[in-house]
Amino acid sequence: MDYKSMIYKYKHMKTTKVVTLKSRPAGLPQPADFAITEETVPAPADGQLLLRSRYVSVDPYLRGKMSGTKQPRFELDRPLNSKIIAEVITSTHPGFRKGEFVSHYLDWKEYQLSDGSGLVKVDAQTAPLTAYLGVLGITGLSAYFSLLDIGLPKAGETLAVSGAAGAVGSIAGQIGKLMGCRVVGIVGTAQKASLIRNEFGFDEAVNYRQPDFKEALQKACPEGIDIYFDNVGGPVSDAVLSGINSYGRVIACGAIANYNDTETAMGPSLLPLVVYKFLTIKGFLIADYAVRFPEGLTQLAQWLNEGKLRYKETVLDGFERLPEALIGLFEGLNEGKMLVKW
Repeated sequence: MDYKSMIYKYKHMKTTKVVTLKSRPAGLPQPADFAITEETVPAPADGQLLLRSRYVSVDPYLRGKMSGTKQPRFELDRPLNSKIIAEVITSTHPGFRKGEFVSHYLDWKEYQLSDGSGLVKVDAQTAPLTAYLGVLGITGLSAYFSLLDIGLPKAGETLAVSGAAGAVGSIAGQIGKLMGCRVVGIVGTAQKASLIRNEFGFDEAVNYRQPDFKEALQKACPEGIDIYFDNVGGPVSDAVLSGINSYGRVIACGAIANYNDTETAMGPSLLPLVVYKFLTIKGFLIADYAVRFPEGLTQLAQWLNEGKLRYKETVLDGFERLPEALIGLFEGLNEGKMLVKW
């Protein structure tokens, strides 16, 4: 290679920022648990694409993958990954063209190569790109399938939702309303209480930070609770379960209150409650519903287009803010889906 060619290659060589796991967090993740490094991106070989991350999904389950309690775990000094909407910058792959947008679980890199495996094209003309990471993605599908299949909502029943201003909870509550339920949301601020009542149509909102939370919850649910969509766990769920009706159904979607615990959390013994109130408590893996995703996405898209579903997003601008976004989830800084754009 002559001198001019070397200079040209140097000037046009792409580098990418990469967010890696530096150390496994003890308790709440800290900025020092992450590292932002830089690496060179090679040119795509035949059959490869160069992708540029546009929107990155930041979700509570990532905390378990950092500590290793959720498999497969993130490895130290390796990139974290999650669902990402990416733009095709260069393609030598016959199935993808420059300028198209795709979604998949990808590394936390500004630029990266792909052989196309797992990539799903998304249409920015049909819906905003961010919707495919939220209401028209795993978030919406988690709320849809778990509420309908485990919660079995019936018109006139009371549905309580913890983490009600979050990505999944806000959708679950709205679907409950569409099923004819009376929906009570549990949140952590007055602003979020206003959000779920005024924008998402919840019937009641209760702030778990208020001193008389348990009494306020009982007042908001005078006929008890028939279905509990649990995103939180911890003392909030203890209070909800104390007011659940016989034959109640509990959807165990998440337990964000416990994800940063350094000791095993102790709570009420549930087995007597399950026995004497004939309760159903069930967790779920959204991947188990994969063959039904088209069904769920069709219904969610219809409700969205009809204006029957609304969604909220908290979007941080700048790739280097990914650690801040993840930490912010556990500090309650998000309304709806937490995203980072670049």
